[in-house]
Amino acid sequence: MSAALLTGLSRTTDATAMLRRFLALDAIATGVNGLAYAMASGPIGRLLGVDDRVLLPLGVLLVLYGVSVGALAARPEPPAALVKLVIDSNLLWAALSVTSLALWIDPEPAGAVWIPSQALIGIAFATLQWSALRRKTP
Repeated sequence: MSAALLTGLSRTTDATAMLRRFLALDAIATGVNGLAYAMASGPIGRLLGVDDRVLLPLGVLLVLYGVSVGALAARPEPPAALVKLVIDSNLLWAALSVTSLALWIDPEPAGAVWIPSQALIGIAFATLQWSALRRKTP
């Protein structure tokens, strides 16, 4: 990813600030998504065609993950090993989203759009975080 694009997206040229901002954005998006799943698993499940018994624990997991990533983003110098764990988790989320759609879930039309969109969002976060981490640690 080009330096100009990363700088434009993060609104900074400082690699650590860039990384922390991308982690924070991931934490917020994941936490909000998790809260929605946990608090409204029935209606969202019906909309997406996903069993609420799957969405409720998934929502709790996403909230916990979001809080963890937020705590990492709040650190002045996020450790590279933990950042790599977040990146790997985002890639795993993307793979599991696509796999679940292919093997286990028979979604409603909204779910057929939302589930692959979540995979793409996970890949986007992983790409931004990896690019910022690479700038931070040449």
